[in-house]
Amino acid sequence: MARYVDGYVLPVPKKNVTAYRRLTQKAGKVWREHGALESRECAGDDLNVQWGVPFPRLLKLKPGETVVFAWVVFKSRAHRDRVNAKVMKDPHLADSSDPKSMPFDCKRMVYGGFQLLVDA
Repeated sequence: MARYVDGYVLPVPKKNVTAYRRLTQKAGKVWREHGALESRECAGDDLNVQWGVPFPRLLKLKPGETVVFAWVVFKSRAHRDRVNAKVMKDPHLADSSDPKSMPFDCKRMVYGGFQLLVDA
């Protein structure tokens, strides 16, 4: 079955990782209740790589920040669009939608939708 993935990379102040985890546990549950197949959130651990463009440079990390790499999996792009429309209207996330109250800088978040190439 073809799958579709929304991917996110964002800077999170280390002091806000616990608050970010609480927010994304709640959001992931809502995404799955509306049909998403899975939701994953990963905090940076080994970010000082010697090849490619390291995430800290890509996001212009400030002192005291870490990188979160996250994704949500859907059946297809059309399925993603239906699920996301429901999620955006869900009252359980209404109190979390103000960018000023987020535990990260929304303006520096990198996001996109991706067609799955390999599912091994």
